[in-house]
Amino acid sequence: MLGALTETGLIAREADASDRRTVRLTITREGAATLARGRARKNAYLARRLGGLDAGELATLERAAELIERLLEDDAPPPPTTAPPAPTAAAKSRAAPSAPTPTPHPA
Repeated sequence: MLGALTETGLIAREADASDRRTVRLTITREGAATLARGRARKNAYLARRLGGLDAGELATLERAAELIERLLEDDAPPPPTTAPPAPTAAAKSRAAPSAPTPTPHPA
């Protein structure tokens, strides 16, 4: 798939200078234009289809979209946090042993 996108000029591959195992992919101008055209066609299609619905049906779709967004947000990984600095060896030796913290289990 990536080969076909590269051959058609929609993406470009670039080797990572610091890690030869890594290849960076970027969208080309032609790729961005193709994506924009596809999105415009999709939006026009949806606008035509939604235009045929009555107010009650549109309200139902709006509520369904809100529910789907909420479900997707619940599955989203938590934002990354900055870990506190690791304690030094001296701090570790001074620390009193503590009881393990119980891990909550989902119901």
